[in-house]
Amino acid sequence: MQICEQINEKKNGLGIDFVVFFPHTVVYPNLVKNSYFLSKLFVKKNTTKLRVRYGETDQMGVVYYGNYAQYLEQGRTEWLRELGFSYKWMEENDILLPVTKLNIDYKLPARYDDVISITTKLKEIPTFKIEFVYEIRNQDEQLLVTASTTLVFINAVTKKITKAPNYLLEKLM
Repeated sequence: MQICEQINEKKNGLGIDFVVFFPHTVVYPNLVKNSYFLSKLFVKKNTTKLRVRYGETDQMGVVYYGNYAQYLEQGRTEWLRELGFSYKWMEENDILLPVTKLNIDYKLPARYDDVISITTKLKEIPTFKIEFVYEIRNQDEQLLVTASTTLVFINAVTKKITKAPNYLLEKLM
């Protein structure tokens, strides 16, 4: 069993997170704001911008709630692509990634023609599952949505849950 403690500290306007794992103490700095030094482990994030299309909204010009799941999928797809992979490539290499959990907290509505930013972050190093957290903001930087998803790694041949592939883990370390 691994015990984890997270310590947050602010210095010079930089958000600095430290995660300490016991009993083998390992400290990973996570300098989140405008820093040239970034830990590969916890800063695996991507921001994708999209313009809300008319067909994604209801009669009032507000994005239909079910469309946010597609926005999150686009964020994950671009997150993977930035690592050098695609869902298609992973499937061709016998890995499927079905979503097993989706949580969305709606704060404000996105509207037709808004330019939204979907920030996708890896929650922790994948095991048999991979977890993401998201923020969706509009062009005025208003927080519209926070969300999280959990996906599991499935071997496409055996159709059984499998460990995260080494090629993915190597990119994250």
